Amino acid sequence: MEIWAIANQKGGVGKTTTTISVADALANRGFRVLMLDLDPQASLTSYLKLDPDQIENTTYDLFEQPSRIRPLETGFDRLDIVGGSLGLANLEKRAATIQGKGLVLKSWLSTKTDLYDFCLVDTPPALGMLMINALVACDRLLVPVQTDFLALKGLERMLRMLVMLGRSGREINYLLIPTLYDQRTNASKRTLQTLRNQYGDHLWPGIIPIDTRLRDASRLGVPPSSMFSQSRAVAAYDNLTADLLREVDERRA
Repeated sequence: MEIWAIANQKGGVGKTTTTISVADALANRGFRVLMLDLDPQASLTSYLKLDPDQIENTTYDLFEQPSRIRPLETGFDRLDIVGGSLGLANLEKRAATIQGKGLVLKSWLSTKTDLYDFCLVDTPPALGMLMINALVACDRLLVPVQTDFLALKGLERMLRMLVMLGRSGREINYLLIPTLYDQRTNASKRTLQTLRNQYGDHLWPGIIPIDTRLRDASRLGVPPSSMFSQSRAVAAYDNLTADLLREVDERRA
């Protein structure tokens, strides 16, 4: 099973949209996909019209009673989820009391390798135990970066954290994904050029454009391609997924 974490220390950059869109594109190709919602705000869970206060076997339970976790079917082919919970915020507060706290997710996923082809992990917008679990477990880190100036500042903090992890012996294979790109604005154009100049080696060459269809899909609680297959953003996420799969094939070869 290939594990991809979707993370950025800044909120509002498209992490949840990227998670559901890439998972959707993988499922459309016939892969079995598990999504994990590690964000206490449970945006991915709510996106799929699941109530974080009502569902059982959430990612909170991964850290409490991992053996009882049973992923939920989303109602969409080959897409399952372990939903998020508001209780995840309490885990961060008492992280020091959790045994093997940074390896919980990796350990649990090692028991699911025969059930899924891919696991996508949506993370909170803050460095802490939950994000560390995702980074330790992942084979590939996807970093959505909104194409505006403030997002660049958040990206700098994220990359400093990755450097620190690299010094501790955990090299992270990461890819920056320009999101919410608006070709009508100079701000988006300048930010994209800055990303290309400074981070070219780790930057996906495409862009995810602003597209109201993504917001419509979120409102309806459906993977974007199921309703808006001709959307520009859906096509962009499909291209991103194709590039990621080529990279996986090359790495395994």
